[in-house]
Amino acid sequence: MHNYGHMDTTELIAAGENLEVEFKRTINDRELVEAAACLANANGGTLLIGIDEPSTVVGAASRHGDHTDPARVATFIQNNTEPALPVIVTVEHHGGLDVIRVDVPQSDPWPVATKKGLYTKRVLDSHGRPQCVPMTPHEIVSGGMMTRGMDYAQSPAVGAVASDLDPLEFDRFRLLCTQGGDEAIGKLSDADILRALGLVDMRQQVTIGAILLFGTTSSIQRWAPSAEVLFQDLRAGEPQVNERFLGPLLKAAEWVSERIDDRQSSTELISGMFRIEVPLIPVRTRRESVANALVHRDYSALGPTVVQLTDTEFSVSNPGGLPPGVTIVNLLEQSRPRSPIIADAFKRAGLVDRRGKGVNDMFEQQLRAGRDVPDYSRTTSDSVTVQVPLGVANIELVRFLLQFENDTSQALGIDELRLVHEVHIQGSATASELSDSLTIAPQIVRIAAGRLVEQGILESRGQGRGRKYHLTARFYDLAEDRAAYVRIKGADPLQQERMILDYVDTFGSITRSEAAQLCQTAPTQARNVLKRLVGTDRLALIGERRGARYVSPRIGDGHQ
Repeated sequence: MHNYGHMDTTELIAAGENLEVEFKRTINDRELVEAAACLANANGGTLLIGIDEPSTVVGAASRHGDHTDPARVATFIQNNTEPALPVIVTVEHHGGLDVIRVDVPQSDPWPVATKKGLYTKRVLDSHGRPQCVPMTPHEIVSGGMMTRGMDYAQSPAVGAVASDLDPLEFDRFRLLCTQGGDEAIGKLSDADILRALGLVDMRQQVTIGAILLFGTTSSIQRWAPSAEVLFQDLRAGEPQVNERFLGPLLKAAEWVSERIDDRQSSTELISGMFRIEVPLIPVRTRRESVANALVHRDYSALGPTVVQLTDTEFSVSNPGGLPPGVTIVNLLEQSRPRSPIIADAFKRAGLVDRRGKGVNDMFEQQLRAGRDVPDYSRTTSDSVTVQVPLGVANIELVRFLLQFENDTSQALGIDELRLVHEVHIQGSATASELSDSLTIAPQIVRIAAGRLVEQGILESRGQGRGRKYHLTARFYDLAEDRAAYVRIKGADPLQQERMILDYVDTFGSITRSEAAQLCQTAPTQARNVLKRLVGTDRLALIGERRGARYVSPRIGDGHQ
């Protein structure tokens, strides 16, 4: 279920409407059912009745005589949705007025319709405003197939025959299998490969999956016209490229790979006797991001898979949201292919990780290259987008980790690499702060940080929850920035708090950038100190984004 189900209603009201929170001043029975189903078909969420935009409590009218019975409201929604949608309803009092809160789970299985057959889902419009829109036929069909455990690739390509498949694509598959995939299946005949991959039905009818993997160009155009890939090179100073490919998936992956290889560059790093190349786009990152898009996209949805290269990032986007059960928060733990059949074919060809940990590999490769991790924040219910930062690699951090692993013959795991990278960004941070920024459970952070301290990669200071972690003197020595080590190690959280409070008492307010300059810390570390002061009611936050500033709680109360 969405995270908002665990948030206080007051916080939800103050935060305003978003993809997972909807306000209604008044609502009739029909609108109530439609709103609940709409939220369920996206990420789930919370419906608040008796709230007007923007975040004004106006009170909800009683729904059952002189009161509102939460159980009756919940039962009404459940009885008027198909499949029945269980919700949690509460009536709360805010400022002497009733607010009806309806917590809606993400539909699983989905989609959910009203009893009158209306399918809608909550999305963000082009201006970032939430709204409910009708679900398209392909979304309903795709969702219904997944509900019944069906794979789109299993659908028969009605009228297709063996001649609609390209023998050269079978040869391509065999070659890939011998180069790092499943050598046994690479020795089979064309017909046996189809059977082994589950690409023919019981009546030996060619399926959509067979067309997607081995089809001729004409058969792709007829039965799978959505299997389109766009490659765009939009870098300044380079010839602008916007190329289109429509064809079988294995060939598409190779086509994209060739275009990226033509534009690949690297930085050479020498550490002692070792020499390492830090590529612009790590090979596994490129391979996994493109293969994941081709494997996991919704081929019942129209629109191309787009591979784009700019001065700052390499991005891949594809139609269709994440498979049910997978979110941008649990990507590193969950691996649920939309089409197990196509995923199996790519695994046997050696194009994706057989353990289902391809996203983990992408994160690890970025961290080992001294760059930020892949970003999935632009992913919506309609599309999946991964942005791979191409900023300047942190060569000092790469050299530091390389020397450690060479000296100790120990390879750091993904959680440890993420911790080291985040500590480097923040300069110094507690386990709680690292847990929040990385969305990793606090106990996992503490265990991983403890190992890193024992291995001599991190140092710690302080006790209990206030214990902070920072990189060792060895890193700052390699980076030729010893003063930074002294500054970070000597930074006293209590002293930073006192300096900020004195500044606010003297000048009335402080911004995050001013706090960072005052304490000589990174903006992220200053943010954590300010957050701690707000959380203990010693400061109040007023304004948003660039206009945000921190003031005395007395001034903050008067402002509100």
